[in-house]
This record gives sequence, structure tokens and C-alpha cells, in this order.
Amino acid sequence: MLVQIGLVALLVLAYAIAMRLSSTAIHSVGLRRSLNDLRVSLISKMINLALTAVFIFSLCVVLGVGYGQLAVFFSSVFAVVGVALFAQWSILSNITASLIIFFGFPYRVGDWIKVVDKDEEILGQIHEISTFHVIITRLTGDTVTYPNSMILQKAVIRFRDEQEAKRHSQLLKEVVEDDNTVTGKSKN
Repeated sequence: MLVQIGLVALLVLAYAIAMRLSSTAIHSVGLRRSLNDLRVSLISKMINLALTAVFIFSLCVVLGVGYGQLAVFFSSVFAVVGVALFAQWSILSNITASLIIFFGFPYRVGDWIKVVDKDEEILGQIHEISTFHVIITRLTGDTVTYPNSMILQKAVIRFRDEQEAKRHSQLLKEVVEDDNTVTGKSKN
């Protein structure tokens, strides 16, 4: 019994240290990369949730809950979560993509980018990067909400500034051509 109490105390101490270290590391990455405070907070919460799940699992093992009982419990929880998210499985991929974007995405809020997509020109300034979407304000003023999991699957071009982005915009070229056609101007 005394050994279990010591292990529980050690586990609680390790949990507290892991929470503090992960929070400090995430905040330092956020400062180093000049990331939005809301985004840093969301990532910190996700990591803390994962650490809490590991802590609860470890606590159950230390307290003597059998592996069979834990397996039944966790498989039941995963089955319920899996059924609940079946129609929205992309939620999980977007949350995972959000973590990847936080640590490895080479673009930040304020950058001018173009997502290479054959169906639609998605060229504009990154307005926000949230848990599920990258929000891009286009040159025309409208807003595109692009899923995190999709932006990791597409090629992304970054421009130095708005002027360079405008030079590469097919959408603006079409608008200018349409205006020239309406006013009767020609390219010659």
C-alpha cells in the first residue's frame, strides 16, 4: 500500500512537471515564430488534454486496475467517439493537421500565399489559423475558409508582398480583361 502511495505521488509530480514543461515549450515556440496567442493557447490545451489522458491511464495502472478492464473501458470510449465522429472524421484529421501546422507550417498570419488548386484560385493573405481552418482574405476582399488537412495536401506558394501576389493573380487578370471588354479597350 505504501508503495502505491509513493508511486501515485511520483506520478502526480511527473504529471505537474510535464504540464509545465510542455506549456513552456509551446509558448516559447509561439514567441519564437511570432504566432497568435489564441493559436498557442489552443495547441497548449490539446497537448494538456493528451497529457491528462496519459496521466489517468498511468494512474489506473498504478492503482491496480487490470489491463483487461482498461482495455474494455478504452475500447468502449473509442467506439463511441468513432461512431459519433463517423460522419465528421475529417474533424480528427483537421485537429491533427492543426498540430502539424503549428510546429511545421512555414507560413504565418499576415503572409501572402496561393494554394495551388485547379478548381479555384485561392490567393490572398492569411488572416487566421484556427484549430480547423486557415482563413485567407483574397485580393478581391472575400474570405476563404480552407481546411487545415487540405492545405497540407496542396502546394502553397508564398509571396513577398501584396504587389507580387497581385502580379500572379489569375482572378485579377480576368477582372481586368472583363473590364476592358465592357469599356471597349483592347490590349493593343
